[in-house]
Amino acid sequence: MSDPDEIVDSLDRVLSVGPMKDWNVLVTAGGTREPIDPVRYIGNRSSGKMGHELAAEAARRGARVVLVTSADRQTPPGVEVVSVETAEEMAQAVWSRAKEMDVVVMAAAVADFRPKAPQETKYRREAGMPDVVLEPTPDVLAGVAERNPEALLIGFAAETGPPEGAIGKARGKGVDLLVANDVTAPGSGFGTETNQVTLITPDGGLEPWPVMPKREVARLLWDHITHRSA
Repeated sequence: MSDPDEIVDSLDRVLSVGPMKDWNVLVTAGGTREPIDPVRYIGNRSSGKMGHELAAEAARRGARVVLVTSADRQTPPGVEVVSVETAEEMAQAVWSRAKEMDVVVMAAAVADFRPKAPQETKYRREAGMPDVVLEPTPDVLAGVAERNPEALLIGFAAETGPPEGAIGKARGKGVDLLVANDVTAPGSGFGTETNQVTLITPDGGLEPWPVMPKREVARLLWDHITHRSA
């Protein structure tokens, strides 16, 4: 038998038109893995839960949703999932679809750097400390802004301190809205069931939200987005 939440979600999509009917939405989720060798990688602790909740909520509201994710999580009902692993793969998957989208929500934790020359075989301890040279990964968020400036672009910023540290990103990345959270704060880190976010506008405006379940964050964020688009 299907999960009760899945049954309710399916009925919602069938029986109601939804406030986001005819919207094309793309959401990214999870943390990228940048290979050092066939065994090891540079990555982060992102579980992808926030992005998956955002995709599921958009689908419940009637949107056509593409979820580009590196997380191994259950596919949200009514969502097209594109699985990726590296920042380069995520960039290509997102950029190739960007022009079709009305809203792009970049909730993934994309690695900023990757090994410049991953080794084709496993590094051996007896060979000594490897010299791993890093290079920047593609700026997926900036690439979306370049390819589709008409799309409503929402970015996420995982911070390790007050949300004011992300104001520069909100101003410089071409986003319409930035969602920041302190991953060191209780109930707000990677892999938690809850989140505490602050909405940041490009002019530096801050709107802090209390700690709440990630599904509720997704619901309120889509309320905010649809209100902006009304």
